[in-house]
Amino acid sequence: MAIKKDDNVIILTGKCKGMTGKVIKSLPKENKVIVYGINLLKRHQRPRKEGQKGTIVDKAMPIDVSNVALVSAATPKKATKASKK
Repeated sequence: MAIKKDDNVIILTGKCKGMTGKVIKSLPKENKVIVYGINLLKRHQRPRKEGQKGTIVDKAMPIDVSNVALVSAATPKKATKASKK
């Protein structure tokens, strides 16, 4: 997998199409990446201690590598598809 942690990527498909972000985590066995602030899912968290309130937490979910492309710093609007190495 050519996309690594801390790479800047652009989303090619889905509800977040056209958005850019930084890769937080790479999951090579599943062929997926987690991008900061993209593909968020709301999770309800129950209270852990007595008197504590339950909350709603935004959780970043993985995106398939085929749906993202690398973005270079020199040309931020131009994406390059990463090939396997």
